[in-house]
Amino acid sequence: MASSLTFLLLSSLVIFSLTSHAFSASLSPYFYYKVCPKALPTIKRVVQDAVRQERRMGASILRLHFHDCFVNGCDASILLDQTTTIDSEKTAFANNNSARGFEVIDKIKSEVDKVCGRSIVSCADILTVAARDSVVALGGPSWQVQLGRRDSTTASRTQANNDIPSPFMDLSSLINNFKNQGLNEKDLVALSGGHTLGFAQCFTFRNRIYNETNSIDSKFAKQRQSSCPRTGGDSNLAPLDQTPFFDTKYFNNLVAKKGLLHSDQELFSGGQTDNLVKIYSRNSWIFSKDFANSMIKMGNIKPLTGNQGQIRVNCRKLN
Repeated sequence: MASSLTFLLLSSLVIFSLTSHAFSASLSPYFYYKVCPKALPTIKRVVQDAVRQERRMGASILRLHFHDCFVNGCDASILLDQTTTIDSEKTAFANNNSARGFEVIDKIKSEVDKVCGRSIVSCADILTVAARDSVVALGGPSWQVQLGRRDSTTASRTQANNDIPSPFMDLSSLINNFKNQGLNEKDLVALSGGHTLGFAQCFTFRNRIYNETNSIDSKFAKQRQSSCPRTGGDSNLAPLDQTPFFDTKYFNNLVAKKGLLHSDQELFSGGQTDNLVKIYSRNSWIFSKDFANSMIKMGNIKPLTGNQGQIRVNCRKLN
């Protein structure tokens, strides 16, 4: 039975991937097929090594991709360091002292350029593929990534502060935030399921575990209070769900009022997304399928193609 479900899931993802070209006519899953066929296997190898060394890294790379795409599209702007002309997104509220995995992307870039013989694979494509490979390495679904993005020549800390969703947002704000990116409510819930991986810092959920008594399981709140005091310990970490794998535990937690972040629990708070949360909590196949589809959709937000942008030699700075 399990093998049949796996086959059906993979078949569905392949079918969706083959038709998803409509999202961005200038991208193609075969973009590097002839110019550098070793590019994608190299990305996969480096990601697998990084996740093997530290499981948390998979979640960190997935988060980098998410935060990149929400700021003027998936263009690797999040990777740019601060300069006199670059207002780095690394210091934005959602990224400062929390975004990580940059060294892994640097290593991927170096290894890919080596096997390709030149700098032909963009940092934006590397980040998009690495996010997919990170999910797969942690037991999640695979999907066919559209390729051919180019890298931005600008970044915006202000735009990152405005556009990356906050852990303190209510449901209506989250829906509007995703709508501004061309993403719907299903995308919101499915992509939020990425919180089945990774950790959050104490300051992002302190108010929830101490003050949101009506929407949180009391035992869960007390448990989290043990590592997140009322004052101090802002950077103390807690898992977004209790398992280190890609699964539906995140949604089970929401139904049980055990969402760690305020924005998480808002997805199951009597609003229009409650039903989707219930469906995903009960059916891992549907969640995996919808997550993969939404990742493809998010990955195609406003890509730079053709003569736009550049292919950075160093992902941290402009050529």
